[in-house]
Amino acid sequence: MANVVISDNLKEEVVKFLKKIKKADLITTYLYFLEKKFNIKPVLFAREKTIYQSQEDLIQRLEKEGKLWRETEIKIQVGQQSVNDQTQKIYICPFTGKVFGDNTHPNPQDAIYDWVSKCPENTERAGGLRVKRFFVSEDPEVIKNYIVKRKEPITKIVFSSVVTGKLFNSKQAVIEDFIKNQLKPLELVEVPNQNRYQIEEHFLSFIQTQLDESKISSFVEAASKIEEFAPYMDQWLEDASENEG
Repeated sequence: MANVVISDNLKEEVVKFLKKIKKADLITTYLYFLEKKFNIKPVLFAREKTIYQSQEDLIQRLEKEGKLWRETEIKIQVGQQSVNDQTQKIYICPFTGKVFGDNTHPNPQDAIYDWVSKCPENTERAGGLRVKRFFVSEDPEVIKNYIVKRKEPITKIVFSSVVTGKLFNSKQAVIEDFIKNQLKPLELVEVPNQNRYQIEEHFLSFIQTQLDESKISSFVEAASKIEEFAPYMDQWLEDASENEG
């Protein structure tokens, strides 16, 4: 018979569980014991419809297989041109030189009105309000003076989620989003008898090994020597007998 040891820490954990879950049967209690003993934290990866032993186990697996994140190169354009070679008409603030082009802004005339009405440098007043004075030019030579060469785009490495396709600034951000939005924590007692999802192969093998009759009987024998478990022992012995039968 396999030898099961119930440490003081595990005893305290199981006692707290039994006080919380009234009339917990043998298998439920034993699975809780295993969960604490082996620090098992099952998670459901809903997209794969698969249950894994822990999120750490799943993440390591996905990273190893290249199924969690990928490095992606993006270009970031610095600054937006207010005037370019195709601009035919410009609106100019006389107080700051701010300019709006007819082909670089969807509503350049509205934009210049809004700008000069709020411009701190505009000290001209009419009736206590800032005057909405501005210049307009269609002269190509004047327009040419306002063309500023745009800086070269910046190339940056970011990370894309293989699962969702979203971009993130770091691998850790991909992982955090994956944990938050793709995984559902489970209790070990929920795992063995569920039939909606498959259990990852190694995790399934672990569960089957631990649910061996000799291991369960060894747990009952170890528990019988602990005073705090005495009130539950008759029921557990009956459950163990039915399990063996």
